[in-house]
Amino acid sequence: MRFPVYLHNVATLALDEDKCTGCGACLDVCPHAVLVRHNGRVRIDDRDACMECGACATNCPVQAVTVQSGVGCAMAVINTALGRSSSSCCCVIETSEQKAANSSGSTATPR
Repeated sequence: MRFPVYLHNVATLALDEDKCTGCGACLDVCPHAVLVRHNGRVRIDDRDACMECGACATNCPVQAVTVQSGVGCAMAVINTALGRSSSSCCCVIETSEQKAANSSGSTATPR
């Protein structure tokens, strides 16, 4: 089963193959099957499906997987679900005025 692609080539997910022991802890927690086991080692199979939740990095016992949670598309989905108008992408920085406007229900203009 293929999962949705959020934005092409923006996920911060990285795998240090030299550190990876192939334990599979990351495979057990990834909600989108971004990582797969291949020849006893883990590899990134579908980086664009990564929602940057951070579960893989949190559960890797040897810190072979890294991801900046909330930087990319997962944050955009959360912002949209919360009704924040300033950002549907990690590239937009919300000013304090925009944050105040968002919390009061006003529409803010992205930078």
